Amino acid sequence: MKLRLTALSAAALLIALTGCGQVQDAANKAVSDGASQVATAAASEVKKQACTLVADGLVSIQDKELLGGLVAGAETAGVPAEITTPLRQIADSGDQVPAESVKALQDACAQ
Repeated sequence: MKLRLTALSAAALLIALTGCGQVQDAANKAVSDGASQVATAAASEVKKQACTLVADGLVSIQDKELLGGLVAGAETAGVPAEITTPLRQIADSGDQVPAESVKALQDACAQ
């Protein structure tokens, strides 16, 4: 009888541990899904801001500063290279913003 009770206790413990693992897996998935949604929203917002600034094809000094401020966030958020590469080129340019980078960014924004 004692052996039977111990076997039942072990089975109950195993079920409880398995349940805890499933709960932990579900919690980890929820956190991961939430983080993914936040990253996607951040990438979308950064892209939107960059695209708005170059929509007219003219990049003022203020626009250039704002675009420069978006570069790190865009790269961290996982914005595609089609956006981040010209964004970086514009941010790193001197007094003359490269027209081809503005055009590349506009083209990427149109997609």
